[in-house]
Amino acid sequence: MYRVEDKYNCSGQELYLLQRRLEGVLKADSNENNPDGYSIVSLYFDDLEDNCLHDTVDGVNVRDKYRIRIYNNSLDAIRLEVKSKRDNRIWKKSGMITRQQMDSLMRGECIEASSSYDDPAALFNLAIRTRGLRPRVIVAYERKAYIFEPGNTRITLDRNVRASSRVWDFGQADISYDFLDTYDKVLEVKYDEFIPDFLLQLLELGNLQQTSYSKYQLCRERYLSP
Repeated sequence: MYRVEDKYNCSGQELYLLQRRLEGVLKADSNENNPDGYSIVSLYFDDLEDNCLHDTVDGVNVRDKYRIRIYNNSLDAIRLEVKSKRDNRIWKKSGMITRQQMDSLMRGECIEASSSYDDPAALFNLAIRTRGLRPRVIVAYERKAYIFEPGNTRITLDRNVRASSRVWDFGQADISYDFLDTYDKVLEVKYDEFIPDFLLQLLELGNLQQTSYSKYQLCRERYLSP
């Protein structure tokens, strides 16, 4: 099922104001391990021709991203994800993998998978075999997330978006990151068919501009020659 995903570039002050509004109304995400939220570190993959990056830059209507994600710098739970996007609607196929499977994928080796295209491992295997899928960049940030069950609404406030080209260090606690010069803070609003009016009112700051913001694109471009 595709979900709506709207993104807005924000300043630090705007994120602070939004957090103060939301924290008294909505409950926090279950991944949260302290009052400031939790950290996300993702290893993004692309093919030999960087089609995932080019599709994002060109605004291709239907496109995919391939990633491995961990939370709070822990390898206890490693999530494999393929995120499909159609305009501002997303469909994410997700599953858990082991450390050994993660290492195999990073080396460009296929792992055990079902035959279903809802299985992200099957999609990774196909992209490895046919397109030479390989790790390209690490993306990290801190997230404060709120959920509202009606409409399956999820609102996230992301800060300190940063990148590392040292993809083989993924999962290590002492990765050296490069911070983005701009656009390192973003509000994301995700929901199924509708978002309640009172949430739209809470999110209204008067000057937020919707954007096609892509953390993967910005972090990849951090290392591309001008």
